[in-house]
Amino acid sequence: MWPLFSRLVETPDALLSMLSGEHGETRRKAASLVVDLAHTAAAEGFVEVDNSHVSGVSVLTGGLGLRRFLADISGDGEVAIPTTLNSAGCDREKMEEMGVDYPDFLEQQFEIIQAYEQLGVEATLSCTPYDRGISHPEGIASWAESNAVCFSNSWTSLVTNRESGLSALATALTGYAPRWGLHLVENRIPNIMVRVECELPEASDWSVLGDWIGSQVSSEWELPFGPMPYIEGLAIDATFEQRKALTAAAANHGCPMLWARGLSVQPEAMDLQGELVFTESDLSARYSQLAPKGRVDLVVIGCPQASLGEVRATAAAVRCQMEIGRRIADHRLWVFTSSEIFELAAADGSVDLLEEAGALVLKDTCPEVTPYNRTRYNHLLTNSMKAEHYLTSGLNNMPTSVARLEECVAHAFDPSLAEDEVEDEVAVHGTTSKPLHRSFKTPQQGELSLQGRGLSSQESWRVSDKALVSDVALTFLGYVNRETGVIEEPGHPLDGEALEGRIVIFPKGSGSTVAPYVLMGLEYSGVGPKAVVNRDVCTLTMPACSLLSIPYAHSFDDDPCLMVNDGDEVEMRLENGIVTLSVLDRV
Repeated sequence: MWPLFSRLVETPDALLSMLSGEHGETRRKAASLVVDLAHTAAAEGFVEVDNSHVSGVSVLTGGLGLRRFLADISGDGEVAIPTTLNSAGCDREKMEEMGVDYPDFLEQQFEIIQAYEQLGVEATLSCTPYDRGISHPEGIASWAESNAVCFSNSWTSLVTNRESGLSALATALTGYAPRWGLHLVENRIPNIMVRVECELPEASDWSVLGDWIGSQVSSEWELPFGPMPYIEGLAIDATFEQRKALTAAAANHGCPMLWARGLSVQPEAMDLQGELVFTESDLSARYSQLAPKGRVDLVVIGCPQASLGEVRATAAAVRCQMEIGRRIADHRLWVFTSSEIFELAAADGSVDLLEEAGALVLKDTCPEVTPYNRTRYNHLLTNSMKAEHYLTSGLNNMPTSVARLEECVAHAFDPSLAEDEVEDEVAVHGTTSKPLHRSFKTPQQGELSLQGRGLSSQESWRVSDKALVSDVALTFLGYVNRETGVIEEPGHPLDGEALEGRIVIFPKGSGSTVAPYVLMGLEYSGVGPKAVVNRDVCTLTMPACSLLSIPYAHSFDDDPCLMVNDGDEVEMRLENGIVTLSVLDRV
């Protein structure tokens, strides 16, 4: 099927030679994935990429899928363009202080980093490559850290699609990416209007706003590239930290870029699917829902990794507490940052001040990818909705509260500040504190036959089984149990359902760009889906299907998420590039 696609889309000779295996098996696999992505997205050819940033580093996030995949490809070829690496799961110099209680964690972590380095990837171990990691964030990139994608598309001249860890690595190895999505000016337009009617003085306020926007998205809205809000009412003197907090939290829900009136370059057009209004009552309600209501065991700051300004602000809040004779016991404050920022903060005395107070300043890692020792920590407090999103998920399953920075620091000095604290009891934020996902599915009756498309790399297949269907995006990292394949996402229509052996139909993946490694791990363990159907082009799920030959379908003539009932007996077959989906029996 490759020759057919090559005739339809002009494919560079260099990419074709990789596809034929002339440059080794690793680059052949990478080229195969790049071409599959182009075919799936109906791309307008290919684009040469300037740099790549790869996600999927921590043992906690990548798991078995990542380790096994890297073992298969490392040692056979290197990246073709400058490529940096996301955060690891620990600070190797402070393992004892972190109390990591995970069998062979450090050994497995270095196995992963070494495999990347053998591929020529620079182990920067930072989730903020836009913060001094890359000198000039501009040109065409292939980035796979969700917060970095949203920040750079929104506030810099760098252009990148929201890649998965696998698709960014494939581009790094080949130097090419499909020309589609946010590479095209006509797709870089707002699709949601957001009016802010309150003051947001703190970075954490901007974080709450970003997460709130994503949680309000309706599945009825047509958002093929994710929610991309145009925001009115924000202060035009916004700090770097406020912008970073906003885009990082919005990225929790698949936002690849946003605009803010007076802060960013104005879009050339708009295609608004809905309008949202954020008020003081919305802000207060979220803080009230997320406030600590029990003893706080650990405060974590720096998700994404703290900028120099955030390290200094934390140090200033700590100094105020020290001046009245207080000290942090048992390293109850962890500040996460990159090696680059750590050196700058050490030079200006911020690190010394924090450590003198009893805080732990960590580099090369971030709060969401760290394995916490549950004999020490059972209730976390943070100023980041990105941290809260993943810490409360199945990735860590840690009860996590959210507050502004100074309040977080105060809790680090005094763990008993919560007004309604009950001894030995921890408030767990569950479905009542997380906005419920909106579903608009209605039961369907009668016969059904839909036609869609398969992958270029898959010639033919036929599968049948029960469908597992939702019109709400599915978050794989943290919200799908990597051991059992059971969806554990409070409020999601499929919460509690198992993927194993099902034909899984959903709009697209959301959340972390490490999603394909989770799906690969499920497949390696025998608890993965029998087939995957996406309504929208999905770089978070399709790559795993391409590389592991999981039957995959997309671009149907009608929305399968709405036309197929959850539990229907369905059959799918791929012939000559066309997938036919038929309902055999309605529930």
